[in-house]
Amino acid sequence: MSATTVRWNLVVSKQTDRELRQHLANHTEDGGKKGALSRFVEDAVKKEIFETTLRAVHEKNANVSQEEIDTAVEESLAWARARRR
Repeated sequence: MSATTVRWNLVVSKQTDRELRQHLANHTEDGGKKGALSRFVEDAVKKEIFETTLRAVHEKNANVSQEEIDTAVEESLAWARARRR
């Protein structure tokens, strides 16, 4: 987690709480100890934001041909390589 944090108050069902805590106990290195729930929530939020952004980019570029994408990638790589030298 980042150095600056905020506190959230979340409400979930008892069943979800039990299932998540059991999952953390079984699938985390620290066995679901202190901070595991916060790390899980932060990772889940980041994953959702990434996937939502990725879907939006795919939708925005649905009508772009593979050739146009390849050309843009090659141009970007050439630009980045030129700046590295």
